[in-house]
Amino acid sequence: MMKPLWGIDLGGTKIEGVVLNQANNRQVLCRQRLPTEQEKGYDHIIAQIVRLIALMTEEVGLAPEKLGIGTPGTLDPASNTLKNSNTTCLNGKPFRDDLSRQLNIPVTIANDANCFALAETLMGVVPDEMPEAQVVFGVILGTGVGGGIVVNGKVLNGRQGIAGEWGHNFLDNSGYTSYTGRHGVVETILSGTALQKYYTSVSQQEKTLKEIYQSYKEGNDPHATQTIERLTHFFGLAISVVINILDPDAIVIGGGVGNIDELYTAGVAEIEKYVFNNRLDTKLFKPKLGDSAGVFGAALLVS
Repeated sequence: MMKPLWGIDLGGTKIEGVVLNQANNRQVLCRQRLPTEQEKGYDHIIAQIVRLIALMTEEVGLAPEKLGIGTPGTLDPASNTLKNSNTTCLNGKPFRDDLSRQLNIPVTIANDANCFALAETLMGVVPDEMPEAQVVFGVILGTGVGGGIVVNGKVLNGRQGIAGEWGHNFLDNSGYTSYTGRHGVVETILSGTALQKYYTSVSQQEKTLKEIYQSYKEGNDPHATQTIERLTHFFGLAISVVINILDPDAIVIGGGVGNIDELYTAGVAEIEKYVFNNRLDTKLFKPKLGDSAGVFGAALLVS
């Protein structure tokens, strides 16, 4: 008998849980959320997850036998502690083991970009558009830049738990210094935050990314045009490096920057300039699952 899949998406402000019916096309049996309240500390976050699992257990009438959880940050395979999390109270803590002990079940952890990639590969746009895909690179282009790799339906974590972290590769000196202290990395050029900073630097005005893109489409703001053209150029350059190394069948682009249509036209043309091939066969897709990708991907970790 195929057991339901339980997943938790741990965010900075909310904790969302889902139960999927594995035997019936992954139908949603339950979906609930609680506030993270990270300001109350590490132990409180674990208590909130335990509380959410109890509420979901009451709703569906059975308890989980194992749990997948998507986290901000990554589990360090060497120390079994969390690292690189912007929910800083989690860093350096044996989060997976502590949660497993509290729930008395096995817990599998992946970062939010990996969960996004897994969900879109197994439940989202990839089965619809390219079901034969074996290697998928899932991209997060939002306030930061992240990535996840799925090979034959499984997340690739890597020796150090950092597989797919293209956002921290060096791209160009025109980027600023990131929160990690690295200068000119992908995140400091392609993230929504970086695009807004760049626009302000050339125009001496502040606009949201949505406003910048609208001005670009209206064609009445040369600084907006400069910003979007710079985006597509460096997007193509940065993604071509990933393609040269990984050669994925498909790339799915999530996050707010991924809504910019020019990534799929002018951006693709830029990739073609730099990829180590005489043509570009890699397919680029917009995601299908929206905000559900993180929690669905967490549940799919234990499928």
